[in-house]
Amino acid sequence: MKQRRSLDQVGLRLSRQALRVLKERGIFVQATVSLEHQHLAKRYVVRGLESGGAVGDLGRYVTFAQPDGRAVECLHPVEAIGVNGLHGVVVAPVLARIDMLRKGRTYELLITQHRPGEPIGGKRPVLETKVLFRGIHGRLELDLSGKDKSRSGSVLPTFYSLAGEEVTIPRRFHEAIHAITGAVNCVPCSHSHYVRSPSAEVNVDC
Repeated sequence: MKQRRSLDQVGLRLSRQALRVLKERGIFVQATVSLEHQHLAKRYVVRGLESGGAVGDLGRYVTFAQPDGRAVECLHPVEAIGVNGLHGVVVAPVLARIDMLRKGRTYELLITQHRPGEPIGGKRPVLETKVLFRGIHGRLELDLSGKDKSRSGSVLPTFYSLAGEEVTIPRRFHEAIHAITGAVNCVPCSHSHYVRSPSAEVNVDC
């Protein structure tokens, strides 16, 4: 239960030092997902915030997708003061959260699914979380914010098991991982990379 609550609240479990460095470098990520009640529709939904960006050799980004991996339409975009922060608000009955961290050419990745649980006795349901993929110490030997920028949005890191075997990212999320890999190399970032605006096409150009 403690692990589930941690994933609900903060996404990738990072040390205090890592969180402090991200803040000092000006990368502001809000990975929290929350359970909200729509009074008119009389249902519970999951709310998330697409946010993040990159600076130099460091990047972190959180985005959201439908359970099948397709891009989800945001409730509304956010024009924030500054860069590498909040980009959009997402609300849906079920959300897949994709959280990626980059340090140099080393990548961490967490994909989780969030949905309301079944209400019991008329009480507020719990927010159920399921881990779909966890990638540790992945590698991508490209400089996507520099000389290899033209390949941004078309490549993804490679992750390995503890035994050194390649671990495959679920295929339905490949498009989203392509996008977020570009996002953690977007220096600086001021727009959404995967979540769709209600009236605009997805913009993955930095």
